[in-house]
Amino acid sequence: MSDSFAPQCYQQIIDQAPDAVLFSDREGIIRLWNRGCELVFGYSAAEALGQSLDLIIPERLRGRHWEGYRQAMETGETRYGTDLLSVPAQGRDGSQLSCAFSIVMLKDEQGKPNGVASIMRDVTATFEKEKALKKRIAELEDVQGDGA
Repeated sequence: MSDSFAPQCYQQIIDQAPDAVLFSDREGIIRLWNRGCELVFGYSAAEALGQSLDLIIPERLRGRHWEGYRQAMETGETRYGTDLLSVPAQGRDGSQLSCAFSIVMLKDEQGKPNGVASIMRDVTATFEKEKALKKRIAELEDVQGDGA
């Protein structure tokens, strides 16, 4: 791939990815919102751009989220590194989503954080199946324990 093609290619990947790709600046304001974000969260780019990440963070988790976000912006480090994270999120209709995601800390020339890019996938269906299986296993273990 030639260097002149690379920026176009990167933009197409971001724009067309079915996974949510977003970028939020130092203050947690959404600056990039791709088609995948629209599919996952239900907000158009016009609705999301310029808004706080609170748009997709359930209210009960906002305090903890912002505490960690501010610390990451101050230190330039995140305790998650390259780990795949799983967190609850919120859709436009108020529905609770389970999202798996990774983050990339973007920094300026001096190494100070500019913000965070996230690549997210809605794993709600998988999470619900796992939860149902765990419940069923616990029920079966209880039955076996009672019959022994």
